[in-house]
Amino acid sequence: MVTHLNGKLVEKNPTHAVVEVNGVGYLVHISLNTFSKLPESTSVFLYTHLSVREDAHTLYGFIDKTEREIFRLLLSVSGVGPSIARTMLSSMNTDEIQQAIVSGNVSLIQSVKGIGAKTAQRVLIDLKDKIAKTYVLDEVSDTPNNTSKKEALTALEVLGFSRKQSEKVLDKILTEDRSANVELLIKRALKNL
Repeated sequence: MVTHLNGKLVEKNPTHAVVEVNGVGYLVHISLNTFSKLPESTSVFLYTHLSVREDAHTLYGFIDKTEREIFRLLLSVSGVGPSIARTMLSSMNTDEIQQAIVSGNVSLIQSVKGIGAKTAQRVLIDLKDKIAKTYVLDEVSDTPNNTSKKEALTALEVLGFSRKQSEKVLDKILTEDRSANVELLIKRALKNL
């Protein structure tokens, strides 16, 4: 199996790149995250995953090991193929995907093109424990975000909003901006409730 490529970047597109290694050009399918992090120089190193099917051998490339591991975990879920996994990695970065899975954010997973409600639930059920072992969720540690979230949640409850709905909105805001203070959290939450 091809585990990585180290060579000359011949072609760079949002969906694929061509890497020449010792005179052989490899077509590597990439996510938008990897595309944005590819160097402008001609030398490139990509971690890879070779997908072998009856009708095709397709090489997928990743800028770091974490992205490749998330890709492989997504492939282990029934109903998620390489195309959907790559689309998910293009829609969100690896931290956002891990955060969404660990926190059980079905709507964020479902917002990815090609993922329906059942597949989103399957992703959460199948991967929550696997990701929780390696990913540290903000809520577990005593960080300012955790305190800010609690204070914002209390304020929204006092204003008459349901705790469950407020918590979902706050989680979504925190995945977009982890440094948001209490005031900013409440203002944004009020716009979304």
